[in-house]
Amino acid sequence: MSALRQGVNRAALLCAAAVLLGAGAALATTADAVRDRLPSGWPRLGTDRVWLDEDTLGRWRDHGWWPPVVIAALAVPLLLFLCWGVLEVRAGRLRVLPLGRPGVTLAGPALAAAMAERLRAIDGVARADVRLLGRPRRLRARITLVLTPDGSPRAALRQLAQQAVAEARAAAAPRTLEADVRISVKAHRTRRIH
Repeated sequence: MSALRQGVNRAALLCAAAVLLGAGAALATTADAVRDRLPSGWPRLGTDRVWLDEDTLGRWRDHGWWPPVVIAALAVPLLLFLCWGVLEVRAGRLRVLPLGRPGVTLAGPALAAAMAERLRAIDGVARADVRLLGRPRRLRARITLVLTPDGSPRAALRQLAQQAVAEARAAAAPRTLEADVRISVKAHRTRRIH
């Protein structure tokens, strides 16, 4: 995921969280249990507050333009949120990678499985998982390696770069392929002596 997309996602989630948290906190101050525990200087909504009295509601009923405006004002953010969600889902795993000739494709999960099998053959690797993400023009492989307790991270990374990633880059050429590697070590199982 690009830095711009991550920034937009985090900003959108932060704004939504701030609005929901503020609205929830404001509404919570109307409950007696919450009001009694708040410091005396904090703002709070009155328990007898009326949001729309009968006179105001009667004036609004005389105008026929406001229901469509309110519905549109609520529908636009909902549609934007749905579009954003669809874009996020589509930017996930790579399904199909078109190759040089029209109609010839390579399945993304097949390339990921081939990379994972190649990585499992490296000495000192207990488990390897590969996910291909991104778009067909710019690929990113998220690789998770679990090494055996006696495995060498340096040797595993060297073989990963020279074999599995190099072969995947050759298969995906002329597209770029970035690799994010996460390494952990399989813990020793402690033996219990009875």
